[in-house]
Amino acid sequence: MTPISRSGGGRRTLATLVCGALAAGALAAAGVTALQPGAASASSHREAPLISGTPQYDNTDVYAFVSPDKPDTTTIVANWIPFEEPAGGPNFYTFADDAQYDLHIDNNGDAQGELIYRYTFRTHRKNGDTFLYNTGPVTSLDDPDLNITQTYDIDLLRLHDQKLVSRTKVADDVPVAPSNVGKASMPDYAKLRGQAVHKLAGGSTTFAGQADDPFFLDLRVFDLLYGGNLTEVGRDTLKGYNVNSIALQVPNDMIRESAGQPVVGIWSTTQRRDARGSYRQVSRLGMPLVNEVVNPQKDKDKFNASAPWNDAQFLKNVTNPELPKLIEGIYKIKAPAEPRNDLVDVFLKGVKGLNQPPHVRPAEELRLNTSVKPAMHPKRLGVLDGDNAGFPNGRRLTDDVIDASLQVVEGELVGSKNDLGDAVDKNDKKFEKYFPYVAEPTSGSRGALAKGTTDGTDVRSQLGDALQPAGASGGGTDTVLVAGSAAAGAAGILLIGTGLRWWRRRYDRAY
Repeated sequence: MTPISRSGGGRRTLATLVCGALAAGALAAAGVTALQPGAASASSHREAPLISGTPQYDNTDVYAFVSPDKPDTTTIVANWIPFEEPAGGPNFYTFADDAQYDLHIDNNGDAQGELIYRYTFRTHRKNGDTFLYNTGPVTSLDDPDLNITQTYDIDLLRLHDQKLVSRTKVADDVPVAPSNVGKASMPDYAKLRGQAVHKLAGGSTTFAGQADDPFFLDLRVFDLLYGGNLTEVGRDTLKGYNVNSIALQVPNDMIRESAGQPVVGIWSTTQRRDARGSYRQVSRLGMPLVNEVVNPQKDKDKFNASAPWNDAQFLKNVTNPELPKLIEGIYKIKAPAEPRNDLVDVFLKGVKGLNQPPHVRPAEELRLNTSVKPAMHPKRLGVLDGDNAGFPNGRRLTDDVIDASLQVVEGELVGSKNDLGDAVDKNDKKFEKYFPYVAEPTSGSRGALAKGTTDGTDVRSQLGDALQPAGASGGGTDTVLVAGSAAAGAAGILLIGTGLRWWRRRYDRAY
């Protein structure tokens, strides 16, 4: 057994393997969860069968932090649609038209949302006679060449004791930033993103659109725990994948109860409309990793179908967690003594004196003290490393929640000092300094250039030259083809061939 120490290569190696076992036990178990008809599915990166088949409704992560450049405001970021392949056309990534994407805010610690910011989306199509997402280079969100667009409304719901008090429309027909199809289609994607940042009344700002997935971790645990040895660890599995993000920046005074009670609890849900026109909750997420590594199989779907004020039914999962026992049995690292009240503070109540509201009702929420100023030099382990502006006081994009959570689960707060982690300490892309802070999505035209082409040359000219008949001269010829016509011709041939094969099979059938 590798010795345990606070530093050194051997310590890090053991830490990575332990984290791999932890993730494997939780995520693999979630992957075979049996779903009951109508039950809500788990909310994470493809955690459960039902939600893996409906990614538009799958909320992957929630972040909440005091805005570093505007400390009188709080920024909430919630992401949907895991593992977006940048080149995943021709149907790129949109929010669902039959869903309600909700950001909940509990400003008095009673485990009930006093405020809900509800986002609803509509998809628009300019030309139904083409398979293209865009029919030419897109230079603005209202460009005629952007064939598929989305807009959204925001409604602010105020509640008391779970009953609606008022509903106010705070945004109408705001444009969504499109998927980043590629350099030829969107030569200046930063400009398109900028046009999707929208100011609201009262000093708030909103954004919806594609972004780089900000979560960083090594998920390659399914190949017999990192291939059965430690040579594969330390790779950000989410590198190069995108998500759809909703970001909302609001003045602190609009969401907290008072200056004397500045702690807010934040979580997100997705409701999907059924055939009868009613909405049912299919996804819930607040504090990261709770449903993944704390709740057992039998409770995962129940948790996602429930609301925070009913979380007392899951208390035993926190005070008597399974995972430390598994780690002890496999790696001989002694599990901390139970009951684990330290985990109740971190995951259900907030840290006393930091982000625990008075008279708190234990519930799974991401709790943020809006009076704590942003750190000049954020530390990835947040509160564990003396940075009270970081996780679990909210969650910044740069916070390493895998390492911090694993260390807490293994007893960091009750005397079992450790330095466990997955050897992935930062995101593959730098985050922006200004709202919406998430990094731009990876382009669909990523990767090496095609053989014989050079960067900076117009792609249509290169393709046209390449498609000239043998011996044809470059000047004075009408045989130069542009990329769009070449693609259309190829698609036409493919469609004709497919139609003929279908026709033959149709008349060969015995029924």
